[in-house]
Amino acid sequence: MKFSEVWLREWVNPGLDRDALMAQLTMAGLEVDGVEAVAGEFTDVVVARIETCEQHPDADKLRLCTVSDGTDVHQVVCGAPNARAGLITALARVGAQLGADFKIKRAKLRGVESLGMLCSASELGLGDDNDGIMELPEDAPVGEALRIYLNTDDVIVDLDLTPNRGDCLSLKGIAREVGVLNNLGVDYPQIEPVAASHEQSFPVRIDAPAGCPRYLGRVIRNVDLSRPTPLWMRERLRRCGLRSIDPIVDVTNYVLVELGQPMHAFDLNQLSEGIVVRMAQEGERLTLLDGRDVALDTDTLLITDGNGPVAMAGVMGGERSGVQTDTKDVFLECAFFAPLAVAGTARRYGMHTDAAHRYERGVDHGLQFDAVERATRLLLDIVGGEAGPIVDTVDAAHLPDVPPVTLRHARLQELLGVDIDVVVVSECLSRLGLEVLSDADGAWQVAVPSHRFDIAIEEDLVEEVCRVYGYNNIPSRQPQTHLQLTEVPLERHAEGALKHLLAQSGFQEAITYTFIDAHTQNLLDPGTEPLALANPMSQEQAVMRTNMLPGLVGALRANRARQQPRVRLFEVGQIFRPQTDALAQPSYVAGLMWGRRQEEAWTAGHEQVDFFDVKGVVERLLSWAGLQDLSYSACDDGVMHPGQSANVLQAGQEIGRLGRLHPEVEEALDQTNVFVFELQLEAVLARPRRQHGAVSRFPSVRRDLALLVKKDVNSAQIEAVLKEALSDEFTDFRLFDVYEGEGIDSTEKSLAVALTFQSQTATLTDDEVNSFQEQALTALQEKLAARLR
Repeated sequence: MKFSEVWLREWVNPGLDRDALMAQLTMAGLEVDGVEAVAGEFTDVVVARIETCEQHPDADKLRLCTVSDGTDVHQVVCGAPNARAGLITALARVGAQLGADFKIKRAKLRGVESLGMLCSASELGLGDDNDGIMELPEDAPVGEALRIYLNTDDVIVDLDLTPNRGDCLSLKGIAREVGVLNNLGVDYPQIEPVAASHEQSFPVRIDAPAGCPRYLGRVIRNVDLSRPTPLWMRERLRRCGLRSIDPIVDVTNYVLVELGQPMHAFDLNQLSEGIVVRMAQEGERLTLLDGRDVALDTDTLLITDGNGPVAMAGVMGGERSGVQTDTKDVFLECAFFAPLAVAGTARRYGMHTDAAHRYERGVDHGLQFDAVERATRLLLDIVGGEAGPIVDTVDAAHLPDVPPVTLRHARLQELLGVDIDVVVVSECLSRLGLEVLSDADGAWQVAVPSHRFDIAIEEDLVEEVCRVYGYNNIPSRQPQTHLQLTEVPLERHAEGALKHLLAQSGFQEAITYTFIDAHTQNLLDPGTEPLALANPMSQEQAVMRTNMLPGLVGALRANRARQQPRVRLFEVGQIFRPQTDALAQPSYVAGLMWGRRQEEAWTAGHEQVDFFDVKGVVERLLSWAGLQDLSYSACDDGVMHPGQSANVLQAGQEIGRLGRLHPEVEEALDQTNVFVFELQLEAVLARPRRQHGAVSRFPSVRRDLALLVKKDVNSAQIEAVLKEALSDEFTDFRLFDVYEGEGIDSTEKSLAVALTFQSQTATLTDDEVNSFQEQALTALQEKLAARLR
């Protein structure tokens, strides 16, 4: 939002210099993004009149002018096409300085002496117009310094407003803020109703009241658009960042800047039947004022007549009904469009207009009558005409209705950390224009004015009081609070301890998005329908992950692209699995291993990680967690390698998986030898009660057995049979060799196992150990058809 400091001070003029005023606005939340002068540096430039203007004797494109500055007449050679006798313009006399390095001197142009220069707006830093010399009003005082006449001791202030402060997108709103901050009244312009001089009106119907609950219209006949926009208005618009176009557009833009209400004017004779405010229909198109032809989607709010769309509501008017130089009758529109009806429309169509910028942030729904009356009076004063009655079409049920908001004094103290007297709080609320409905029991119930869309909850009022009271008046001090000791559950490990354990195991923590692309999701969890986002940030973040692998694989890809030879990553996070009537959101700890088994060194080999590396990490985790009754089963998951993967079970319940990714999945991901694990976080963090036995004082005895078994028999089955068959003296089981090949049937394999026996009460004899061995062999023969090799 750009505005002129001089214009602002005409409304409210606090006793602050420029720098202090800018600092005050910034500290109040209206950040001053920049300040620039309204004109360039120049001296000795005065208002002058061209008395005569004749053709240069030796140059077709030059004119010889005699120019009066009120006290003297100067001969000036000028090439501007609009130079003519009687024109009031700007004269830089001999000795004038334009900018830092351009001084006006006596000169001869094609043999004719020139004593000065007639200036364009761009040469004086008063705009971008360099098509001709400046044209000043006929009543401009000849001889007066141009700086004094145009009041160029002014600056253009650029405010960087936050989206919630749409009420300050006007001079009225900024003046209101300055008045509040300095406890001053604001000299708002008096807006008097313009009496109708004829009864003609144009019918309006609202078919989309949720998007447009109020629409005002007024017919103004017999306007004369040959009259120029007055200089004072053009200059104020320029200082607010707007270019002068024609009197009708300039007036609507002026009201936009002054009051914050967007408006639009139609050529009445180009409209037919009546105005209808409705949503766009399939296949409709609209040619906009900037010449673009756009296809309209059904979410676009339109202003239409009997021949179709004439404007995109709240964004831009259409070319067909736009005001032209020969327009005689105008239909002046002023509407309240709901923010949600306009939000995003300009972005969808690649446009950014001042009107859309304001409607998206909220326009005062009680402002429309004042805006119409103000615009009418300005138009009648500038282009003449006859105003008809204002037609107000309104659906009151859809107008904003903000309920009262309560502010508690105790809550104010709690959030600000300072005790503000209740009298000061009441004064702050009153200065803000907030009507206090009641102030009993240490609380204020406040009615929110229609221009403050951003006040809806108690914390909003706390912020307002804080702004008016002054952030600088709140002392800085150390926060004080009463802390309670955190309960440390004995039945659960700390998540931080789990992360430290993985870090000690050589892993680095990764934090990845829970939003992933649908292709990767389907590749790493086929058959599971993920939850799709209604409004994804991109196609790569369109669905929510159903396992932890996509993020880790993506991190691996990024590390490999940066030439990392060895990757160890883990992540703790949630997954999201849609169910019939809910969304399951369990937490998992997952890890990924790829590359060399050991860091490169002269003592290290070149082996790559394998299944047993990832299994070792999982076993270390489960051992740390203290989980018991653990076992493994073959993994038939289509994502995992069928021969190098396993499910992890506790008491027969699956709590995770580990192993290598399936070769087809690796190929699709352009990766090789990727080993992963996924474990339910709650299972790993569970802390079962540990039971410790006594340490035996007697020696242990080990017996090694080479067993011939069928190829589908695994060591876990052998261990389970032995634990069931043998007594408590059987203390340890270990597989130390597997052999297949020469000397063994092709349907069998040899498993070499070590059995350890130890008693708590006596040293075991050979006979006792032999008996245990026989029991073991008998049980293995009966259950698994195993025999000694």
